[in-house]
Amino acid sequence: MTPDPVAQGTRPGDGTELDPEAARKRLRRLNSRASQLKLDLHDLSEELPLGWESILDVAQRTYDAYAEIALLEGQAEKETSA
Repeated sequence: MTPDPVAQGTRPGDGTELDPEAARKRLRRLNSRASQLKLDLHDLSEELPLGWESILDVAQRTYDAYAEIALLEGQAEKETSA
């Protein structure tokens, strides 16, 4: 499992922003992970009612991944417009 960016202190907006190259690498990894989570959520929905107990966990991890992507993209936008 990927380490939690909050625990590592690398979440954008907390005063420890990544350098642009590290942010791009993180964004690529996050996009890959988010895509896999999206597929996992889709697969889970197709198998219902089996596995319903994991819906909230998978949905929360998917949400968190896309929220961090939005933050990193916002940070990148600010850097390119500055």
